[in-house]
Amino acid sequence: MITLYTWTTPNGRKPAIMLEELGVPYRVQPVDIGKDEQFEPDFLTISPNNKIPALVDDEAEGGPLTLFESGAILTYLAEKHGRFLDATGPERYRALAWLYWQIGGTGPMFGQLGFFAMRAKEKLPLAIDHFTEEADRLLGVMDGHLAKNTYLAGEHYTIADMANYPWTLSATTYLQEVLADSMKDKPAVRRWLESVGRRPAVQRGMDVLKT
Repeated sequence: MITLYTWTTPNGRKPAIMLEELGVPYRVQPVDIGKDEQFEPDFLTISPNNKIPALVDDEAEGGPLTLFESGAILTYLAEKHGRFLDATGPERYRALAWLYWQIGGTGPMFGQLGFFAMRAKEKLPLAIDHFTEEADRLLGVMDGHLAKNTYLAGEHYTIADMANYPWTLSATTYLQEVLADSMKDKPAVRRWLESVGRRPAVQRGMDVLKT
């Protein structure tokens, strides 16, 4: 059995989408980051960086496997099941490139924008402007690419789309107040969001732990 340790954040939803797409049995163990449960000793043995998501696969080759970092989890599941990431060839590396782009780009930049623009008690215009501009730039990179491609890696839906979807969707939900103008001139991103969002497995993964 696979156990997914997660919470209702964009990063936390990425592996849930993948598991739903694969249709494999798994159980969800909530880690309430609002209550600092990510710092509990038991969780730190699984995720030493005190971040969600994390995963334990009791039926991994060679014995139980513990993983943290969403990109590593997506890659592991894709390679274990032979789906959503080519074993070789150009599309594999395009998928990995856009997976890493999300991990190093939209994740941290949108996360910082969310903190300074939405959660911080003291609003710092310089920080808000900086991260808004960077978020707009990243969305522009994505829009230009998707104007020429059905999905991020090309013509096929991959783990790159699963990783990018929850964070990109936040531009129309949680971060809408600051990114609404940016999204107005990103038609390819909006088309891609609608396409990916119609997938039943994506909808189920996005609802993980939703109350």
